[in-house]
Amino acid sequence: MAAAPDGNTDPWLARWLPLLAQRAGTDPVLELGCGTGRDSAVLAGAGLRVVGIELSAESVAAARVRVPHGAEFHCADFRAPFPLPDASVGVVLASLSLHYFAWDETLALARRIHGVLRPGGVLLCRLNSVNDFHHGASGPPPDGEDSFHLVDGVPKRFFDRAAVVRLFASGWHMLHLEELTVHRYEQPKVLWEAVLERRAENGATPSAAGW
Repeated sequence: MAAAPDGNTDPWLARWLPLLAQRAGTDPVLELGCGTGRDSAVLAGAGLRVVGIELSAESVAAARVRVPHGAEFHCADFRAPFPLPDASVGVVLASLSLHYFAWDETLALARRIHGVLRPGGVLLCRLNSVNDFHHGASGPPPDGEDSFHLVDGVPKRFFDRAAVVRLFASGWHMLHLEELTVHRYEQPKVLWEAVLERRAENGATPSAAGW
């Protein structure tokens, strides 16, 4: 895949910016695992206000240099309380950041993301695929088993379609789910790209026309 004009070899956010702008409105986008601000810069460049959380202090420092305006960054574990109140944001972004945790912690995180969104707000996330062989996957696990193991000493979870659906089974409406191969790293990476909408309290799906 050719790089975008700015040198980004994985310009994945471009197609989602209209939806993100629609759902965010004037509220911030909460980005979980913002790293050095690569995606934060795209969001801020589109006029969205970003609140990013990242565990690495070095990465947070780099993100603040990379995105000096339109974003604020917090050095924290995003399993801790978010720096924004419940039902206060229209968009949460989590690109390749939800795969480090035991299943019960991952479910709890999905519930907290659900809680920080307004009804009708969306989570845009990317998750490791069980077919991501270049980055530690070993293929779909046997039925009933989990795909969570150490990769170079780091715990990583790999998802099949059923696991993604199971993670977001309660309180969510899935707008989009697709397995993709991207070229963000030296080796191709296979991942799931998902857009989930928080259901209204009455269970309705308040999607705007076209989404």
